[in-house]
Amino acid sequence: MAKAKKAIDFEESLDQLEELVEDMENGDLTLEESLKAFEQGIKLTRECQGALSQAEQKVQMLIEENGQLNVVDLNDEDDLD
Repeated sequence: MAKAKKAIDFEESLDQLEELVEDMENGDLTLEESLKAFEQGIKLTRECQGALSQAEQKVQMLIEENGQLNVVDLNDEDDLD
């Protein structure tokens, strides 16, 4: 269950980040609101980067065989069989 919660948190963080960017791009925020939004955006970006890094590490572990990393081209359907 913890894994599903982390995936949801990633999606929620990404959605919040997109909303912050949209609000900032609209230009309707005061300077103080913009700074708070920027600070929150940095926090959300770091959380998303951390989650993506963990996912990448897990994928690398899953495709590793006999101590050798087998690089799989996810665009090549023959390698996925």
